[in-house]
Amino acid sequence: MVLKDATAGPRNEKGIAAVIGVLKQRFGERLNTGHSTREQHSHTTTYIPEQLPDAVVFAENGAEVQEIVRLCADHEVPIIPFGTGSSLEGQVNAPLGGISIDTASMNRILEVNAEDLDCVVEPGVTREDLNVHLRDTGLFFPIDPGANASIGGMAATRASGTNAVRYGTMKDNVLSLTAVTADGRHITTGSRARKSSAGYDLTRLFVGSEGTLGVITSVTLRLFGIPQSIISGVCPFPTVSDAVNAVIMTIQMGIPVARIELLDALSIKATNAYSGLSNPEMPALFLEFHGTEQSAKEQAKMFGEIAAEFGSGEFIWAGEQEERSKLWKARHNLYFATLQLRPGAKAIATDVCVPISRLSDCIGAAQEDAAECGFAAPIVGHVGDGNFHVTLLVDEDSSAEIGAAEAFVSRLNERAVVMGGTCSGEHGIGQGKKSALVDEMGDALVTMRQIKAGLDPANIMNPGKIF
Repeated sequence: MVLKDATAGPRNEKGIAAVIGVLKQRFGERLNTGHSTREQHSHTTTYIPEQLPDAVVFAENGAEVQEIVRLCADHEVPIIPFGTGSSLEGQVNAPLGGISIDTASMNRILEVNAEDLDCVVEPGVTREDLNVHLRDTGLFFPIDPGANASIGGMAATRASGTNAVRYGTMKDNVLSLTAVTADGRHITTGSRARKSSAGYDLTRLFVGSEGTLGVITSVTLRLFGIPQSIISGVCPFPTVSDAVNAVIMTIQMGIPVARIELLDALSIKATNAYSGLSNPEMPALFLEFHGTEQSAKEQAKMFGEIAAEFGSGEFIWAGEQEERSKLWKARHNLYFATLQLRPGAKAIATDVCVPISRLSDCIGAAQEDAAECGFAAPIVGHVGDGNFHVTLLVDEDSSAEIGAAEAFVSRLNERAVVMGGTCSGEHGIGQGKKSALVDEMGDALVTMRQIKAGLDPANIMNPGKIF
């Protein structure tokens, strides 16, 4: 079966008009064709040009999603699932128009099974809202990509974040999900059991599929106990290499660090200015340790001893929630802090992931490349798992700068793959990294296309993404 290229031909004007007409009668004001609403549901987070859907429908439950998908399938009209719009590679753009299905109103927490350490939520639940709801149970959901993303979007993009070194990514923490496929079937991919050898692992097939295989309607998540004690700290180093080597030894020693984030000197400078911190302007690690009061202190102490072997400055750590919150808020606001380094510039944010033994080499090469191109390019990394992000600040009205930035990203992707890594650790492929995926996956991409063609032969599910 050959995958139809839905972005190669003309827009399906007749089909789109027919679908909008039916949806308007069915959903009334929950079907919106206004320009501002459609613009809000296209890609806005980086320089990739916006491509607006023809209409946005605000679904309230899985049955409505199924109804919308079946109608679009009958008319071969593109469907673009939408969570909060925080993806970074054009995942919610509509290259041939179509219908954006907004799942924000599907925000119910359906079950919390405290004894089993799991819960079932609708896709519009955000990670922050989920953790507020869970607080009184003594449990929490650990995946923290920075933005207050929706759980459905996090599953679709296989999100990761600052806690991944200890708690894993979305692929490790989604037990099962329900989704409406391109032919209108409402399927369940697994159960709440912690392991299974029953058939293909459909859950992990859908996690990371970026809306190209179906619309997620619920997600079953693993939960964890809130640690008795949490300690956070900042530790400066002479060089990025010293910081990375300290991380490698920390992991080899079996210290169960929960968060371990690298900020290069330029990122520290931006963070100090934006968030009112006063850290030395040199590479630094932001860390967090979870456990009992005694074990968390022991972990912090052991890390401090390791860091000293690599010439670290003073490791300042604290257990007070206010101080910890200030530190991690500064880390999460780094995107906005970065923009202040070049007022008026647009950010091109990209990420790669390499084996941790090659992390220092890859970051160093990226820094040299950015300097040669004349870019301000702060780097931050989830260094416990070899993932780092580069943010290029460019004048989006300058075709020369955009071209140079795209070339930089291409070289970074290639470098990561050569080092045994991947072109994206957590941003996904979307529209921005399709060519990089071809270079990385080779013939395996043929198998991916066959899966896509088998489940969505008309290519109506988020067309133009990944492939």
